[in-house]
Amino acid sequence: MWQRVQPVGDVMLSGRPLVVVLAAAVVAVAVGPVWSVLRLGVTLVHELGHAGVGVLCGRRFTGFVLRGDMSGAAVTVGKARGPGRVATTWAGYPMPALVGAAAVWLAGHGWAPPVLAAVLLVLVAALVRSRSLLTVLVVLAVGAATAWLWWAGPELVQAQVLVATGIVLVVGAWRHLGAVAGAGRGADDPGVLTELTHVPRVLWLLSFALVCGWATWVVGTTVVAAIRG
Repeated sequence: MWQRVQPVGDVMLSGRPLVVVLAAAVVAVAVGPVWSVLRLGVTLVHELGHAGVGVLCGRRFTGFVLRGDMSGAAVTVGKARGPGRVATTWAGYPMPALVGAAAVWLAGHGWAPPVLAAVLLVLVAALVRSRSLLTVLVVLAVGAATAWLWWAGPELVQAQVLVATGIVLVVGAWRHLGAVAGAGRGADDPGVLTELTHVPRVLWLLSFALVCGWATWVVGTTVVAAIRG
């Protein structure tokens, strides 16, 4: 088991393996029925982003839900205002992009096994905080796929799946950001941040976009480097 969490060195994702990765990512984000399912994965990362940053800020994570309309909610208990609450609220929208960029970069450098093991541990912790049947099913499905890939997947396949997943998460972060930017609702994350800090909503949206842009650059440079071999 210890050997299965060790890095394996650089994984060659050029040529045909990279074509497979890019084709899978394109299908995932371009085909409506596929994307409608995978959107729940982006929302899962979003909500766990709230939870993880909340815990790091000293808040207590009590539970989260994913909904059939692809939205979600995570509950952390702590001070109603202050930097910890602001950081916790801010973390949701950028988190899929950050996780996606990290997945792509780490997978390309041979770190797929420890990344998959870490994801599995996070999902186990998330399962006990799931507060709806849909949430439990999504976490179990993602956890089962992650466990199989970590335990039985060849090194190249592990890297391919992580890179494709990372690309989907970055694209999903942009799509979620576009949706919230166009909605203009005061009860969403940018609205809550504005109420907490009096900083205009547009600046919070800009901060999300900057993170998504940086993550896109990381993914792009990693893929280009792989293409060049």
